[in-house]
Amino acid sequence: MHVRTAALALFGSACLGVLGCAKTDATTETSSPPEAAASASSAIATAAPAPSAPTIPAPDDVGAPPADASKTASGLVSKVLVAGAGKDHPGPTDKVKVDYTGWTKAGVMFDSSVLRGEPITFPLNGVIPGWTEGVGLMVTGEKRRLWIPATMAYGDHPRAGAPAGDLVFDVELLEIIASPKPPTVPEDVKAAPASAKKTASGLTYRVLTPGTGTAHPTDASQVVVNYSGWTPDGKMFDSSITRGQPASFRLASVIKGWIEGVQLMTKGEKVRFWIPGKLAYGDTPTRPGAPSGPLVFDIELLSFQ
Repeated sequence: MHVRTAALALFGSACLGVLGCAKTDATTETSSPPEAAASASSAIATAAPAPSAPTIPAPDDVGAPPADASKTASGLVSKVLVAGAGKDHPGPTDKVKVDYTGWTKAGVMFDSSVLRGEPITFPLNGVIPGWTEGVGLMVTGEKRRLWIPATMAYGDHPRAGAPAGDLVFDVELLEIIASPKPPTVPEDVKAAPASAKKTASGLTYRVLTPGTGTAHPTDASQVVVNYSGWTPDGKMFDSSITRGQPASFRLASVIKGWIEGVQLMTKGEKVRFWIPGKLAYGDTPTRPGAPSGPLVFDIELLSFQ
């Protein structure tokens, strides 16, 4: 099978942050900020290789795991094929570099970085649940076979050509790239302090670090920001900080609270925003995975044009 971009099958069920889908190639990820409209990444690996394409033969146990394989509470089954030399396991927000080959239970190979001669690098929480859990069990240098149930892959009736049903992967963990530590939960995440300012729309904010200059972006501006977002109970749901990569986007393309709030900022300024649900995704979001209700964001405006 030849797939133009590596591991497109793997990224079908998750985005790099719940608020923005990732544009992913073999080695890089470009994350998006909160979006006003629903967006879904798609699994576009073909379900089977072209007849003339080279393939890697399926393992003898592709149809069912052997008795000595290990099974977790989630239903994931795995077996170590080659022991690794490392001691540490990757965390959910770490990036990992792997080589892999995937087959259906019928033994049809649908994707392989090995055949492409190009390992892939990605954040561990940006892929299908079976990979997030399975690769998280591994250490550097280890090669492991994963029997992933459909519920932890793409389901029995996936869209856009992704492989259906239970899947089997051979994965070799080549490198772990530790993610930056997540930012500390704000002390006032539950409610804005009395000193915070409030706009007519209901957006509340306070300046954490002053910026420079007097110019402000408009809704037509292309802005570059670092940000982190929490629910009022202190749960962080997205952060460009942990990805180690600022977000760049046209301001008009994001949620209403961001459109209004970022226009209040100047270059270099860092602001905490308390955004009511009506200016975010609402109390019952239509976008899969989007957080509901009021949200809190720390945003640093790095540049705009």
